[in-house]
Amino acid sequence: MNEINSKVKPKFFEKHQRGIYKSLEDKHTTIEEIDTEDPLNAKMILNMGPQHPATHGVLRLILQLRGELIEKTKIDIGYLHRGVEKIAENKTYQEFMPYTDRMDYLSPYSNNVALCMAVEKLAEVEVPERAQYIRMICMELARISSHLLWLGTMVMDAGAISFFIWTFREREKIYDIFDEVAGHRFTVSHSRIGGVANDFTDDAVARIKEFVETFPNELKDWHGLLDRNRIFIDRNKDVGIVRTEDALDIGATGPVLRAAGYGVDQRIITPYLKYDEVDFEVPTRLEGDNLARYFVRMEEMAESIRIIEQCFDKMPKGPIRANNAKHAYPSKDEVYYSMEGMIHDFMMTDTGICPPAGKEVYHAVESPKGELGYFIQSDGTGHPWRLKVNAPSFRNLQVLENILDGEMVADTVVIIGGIDPVMGEADK
Repeated sequence: MNEINSKVKPKFFEKHQRGIYKSLEDKHTTIEEIDTEDPLNAKMILNMGPQHPATHGVLRLILQLRGELIEKTKIDIGYLHRGVEKIAENKTYQEFMPYTDRMDYLSPYSNNVALCMAVEKLAEVEVPERAQYIRMICMELARISSHLLWLGTMVMDAGAISFFIWTFREREKIYDIFDEVAGHRFTVSHSRIGGVANDFTDDAVARIKEFVETFPNELKDWHGLLDRNRIFIDRNKDVGIVRTEDALDIGATGPVLRAAGYGVDQRIITPYLKYDEVDFEVPTRLEGDNLARYFVRMEEMAESIRIIEQCFDKMPKGPIRANNAKHAYPSKDEVYYSMEGMIHDFMMTDTGICPPAGKEVYHAVESPKGELGYFIQSDGTGHPWRLKVNAPSFRNLQVLENILDGEMVADTVVIIGGIDPVMGEADK
């Protein structure tokens, strides 16, 4: 046996291996070329990340520098890859819900709703009107929460430390709201296939309305502090410019694309839930720089407040989950006090909803980062045969290789903040 093994030498995809080693040759920090007259004009290959706080600890940039100027950029991702899409194939549709929370963990509710709506579209599940409005309110709160973290960290990257505390103070209020609504502050898993887990309590409604009333004043103060601030403007204006045609070619989405002059928003072009029944604007700028992305996200937070106010005005009373034992979990009252309810709860947990075999669907929502879509293929069982996620952070990260070239290395951190990637979503 040993003799046989010694004669068979596995190739281990030699061509592939050689390609990897060749691509890694320059991925180290070294001086490649020194200008004897001007040592500061030396050519250098520099690793930035993955162990770098501004790159989230899992994003690696390989920068070719000429002095302080970036000549070429290469992005290396995959340090947070967890095989989420493959895990989905071995879970029921509802069991997979907590994994979606951990992709864009700054806006978990968007991921929850995107998955639920894809499954509901696949299995033709009717969602009660009240549940749709609850989803909209929570998604817009999640949008504000995500943008608040982006704002605090990006302004901190530009040198203003205290601003981070102010945005997190408001974000903490949203976490308190989610704690009251879903029982969790961060990874909420509140949305359910066929509706939502539970209705708003009176305390939750009061907290949301108080936030809606007070937050616009905070937003106004931040505009007053930043919109004409000399340091903030100089750090962001004409920095990290992406042209409209380049953004489209690369596949940029969300605020990155809208700041480059292309006003695409899934809530408008393919309305879902009740977005076609509320009035709001899609903020768009033409400059395509970091400052334009700032203005777009700031205006989006104001529009989210408008949407939440209209949702409360229009939201009817009624059920919060589909009344179909094959499509949705029964209420806890049914589970605790009826044998049929307990059996249905067990069947949903054990097998789950079973869409028709051979059917496939793609559904997208507008997350804070852009178009977040789920593609699902069904084989008739209670778990997907294939599930793929169209993650906006993955698409927007590609823009970095385009916009970092020609910028100063000191602007790298601010530009990354302007793109606002979440690596859990990009790597999956």
